[in-house]
Amino acid sequence: MMATNDIDNIKKRVDELRKVISEHNRRYYVENAPTISDYDFDMLMNELAALENAHPELSTPDSPTRKVGSDLESDSLFPDRDRTGTAAPDETRREFLQYPHRYPMLSLGNTYNIEEVEAFAERSGKALGRAFTFCCELKFDGTAICLTYVKGRLFRALTRGDGTVGDDVTENVRHIPSIPQELKGSGYPEEFEIRGEIYMPYAAFDRLNEERLRDEDQPFANPRNAASGSLKLINPREVSHRGLECTLYHILGENLTFATHDEALKSAVSWGLPVSDKRKICRNIAEIEEYIGYWDTARKSLPFATDGIVIKINELAYQKELGYTAKFPRWAVAYKFKAEQALTRLLSIDYQVGRTGAVTPVANLQPVLLSGTMVKRASLHNAEQMQLLDIHLGDWVYVEKGGEIIPKITGVEPGKREPGAEIPVFPDKCPDCRTPLVRDEGEAKYFCPNTDGCPTQIKGKLVHFISRKAMNVIAGDATIEQLFNLGYVKRPSDFYRLTKAQLLALEGWKDRSAQRFLDSLEASKKTPFEHVLFALGIRYVGETTAKSLARHFGSIDALMAADRETLLAVEDIGDVIADSILDWFGQPGHTEEIDRLKESGLKFTAEEANAPLSSLLEGKSIVISGNFSVPRDKIKELITANGGKNSSSVSSRTSYLLAGEKPGPEKMKKAEALGVPVIDEDEFRRLISVPPEQEKAGEPTLF
Repeated sequence: MMATNDIDNIKKRVDELRKVISEHNRRYYVENAPTISDYDFDMLMNELAALENAHPELSTPDSPTRKVGSDLESDSLFPDRDRTGTAAPDETRREFLQYPHRYPMLSLGNTYNIEEVEAFAERSGKALGRAFTFCCELKFDGTAICLTYVKGRLFRALTRGDGTVGDDVTENVRHIPSIPQELKGSGYPEEFEIRGEIYMPYAAFDRLNEERLRDEDQPFANPRNAASGSLKLINPREVSHRGLECTLYHILGENLTFATHDEALKSAVSWGLPVSDKRKICRNIAEIEEYIGYWDTARKSLPFATDGIVIKINELAYQKELGYTAKFPRWAVAYKFKAEQALTRLLSIDYQVGRTGAVTPVANLQPVLLSGTMVKRASLHNAEQMQLLDIHLGDWVYVEKGGEIIPKITGVEPGKREPGAEIPVFPDKCPDCRTPLVRDEGEAKYFCPNTDGCPTQIKGKLVHFISRKAMNVIAGDATIEQLFNLGYVKRPSDFYRLTKAQLLALEGWKDRSAQRFLDSLEASKKTPFEHVLFALGIRYVGETTAKSLARHFGSIDALMAADRETLLAVEDIGDVIADSILDWFGQPGHTEEIDRLKESGLKFTAEEANAPLSSLLEGKSIVISGNFSVPRDKIKELITANGGKNSSSVSSRTSYLLAGEKPGPEKMKKAEALGVPVIDEDEFRRLISVPPEQEKAGEPTLF
């Protein structure tokens, strides 16, 4: 019998894995900014699956092992849209509309060793009990897409979303040249779906990043992120300039007449749809291994990124017979190539200071070709990682771009180390301002505490202040470098005292660029308070926290006057954030800077909210979850308009959980455990006493 503390430890690890995996899913699918390789992610997923298999009592329906990663940035919206594609009135929002997939859009099971491919083939053979073939295809490294054609014309394009609901990106997809608006030939079904991958070739990726650097924008880390980000651009016309391509690989529909997967794809080609010509029909595992072996080498010369091989049962009737798990088809598996690795020489190590003062070691390498790009630098993360690698200057090191993310050094080749090679010493003083470094308890990184005197930190804060999500001023790192070096800008308020004469003195600046910059600064004075608060760069105060603080306090003066207890009363504000806010406002230079920014005309007061409709929800904290008859923002507005408070998570302080269709199971479970009342949309309407005739009369912000 297993000891209680053992099962408690296992449950703790399962909870930890689910949290970590969900966070990495968000970074990969929503932010397009993964921080670990595909291999490392899959290892976490495999560990969780193994624990759940060994302890079925710990398995839950919402576990990451049982659902696909989601690229949805918000919960599902099902607008009224007829089959002609006419938009609902609410389409003025910047968010993409969302629609359900007619057929679930699942992931593929991944493997990194040929033995598991052999096991897949053997398992399929036993289940079917008769001869069949395999269709092997390259696994393109892009972002999944589902296209619907009706009567030969492109009707809708959805992202994978959460597998059941996807974002409608039809207008953007219409600007990808390889995707036909109208099919050619004949014989295509009246209505069908075809799924595939939208990707960015290396040449387009390099061109895009050159443009972004020239415009002083942050370059994309890899082609997959660039493709996913480009597909979600607000302006569809911009998509046509990104060089996106598409490859399609799976047809779905009613009463399809194809006998095999390969036959279906050949038909798709005849209709003018883009399908890869790199696939091969294999009769046995030996032919599959030969195909994998060939492309493991040949992929390095392809003009686009591919991270593996997909092996499918070719006969469609057999696919149907094998069926699906909750997350994967049983008739297909993806063999993932191991992360491409290169051996090169470590020339030197730089120690970079970030905006928050964190000091990061960065390796300068002898240039080496890796995953289609020339790598010259790689992260060493922190002092502890350097010690674990036992790295010496001049060492030959292994570099990986696992999952095509930022290169990292994964090992050292000790046999090539020269005698007397020097061990690098992590600095004890800031490499920029020479202030002694500090390390907080439990932190892996060292920090420079000279937040307002360290030149690199100052420049980082200035870049943050004018960034797109803060004050949205048209400028970038190079501009800040020029302005700072000439002494024109040392703190944010200096931006608003710049003259055209000063700007024209900068190298490369003309009258038009100077005026454009000044106009951008003037326009930034209209930036809402919550963005101004975020722009100040208070440590741990990100976009969401800044918004919560702005709404709670209403003005910078009220926030500055708040004590620790008052700050902790704000939803989602904990000890660390509260202490950081108090520390920031406790420094006289910061309060003086607030006064200077006020004089410049920046907004330090929240916009006046509409007059409340009632106080029926006064003192009530409400969490909403699921899908409703109207967009969730409308419901949030109504809660606020009746004196209530919207909260993102269920706690003992929650008054109600307002649950629509398909509410989050974790929120429901927590509400039940804490005894929080769960109400539906009709009960909510009765709670605030909104008569139907008032809704029809078009009252502001109502249903």
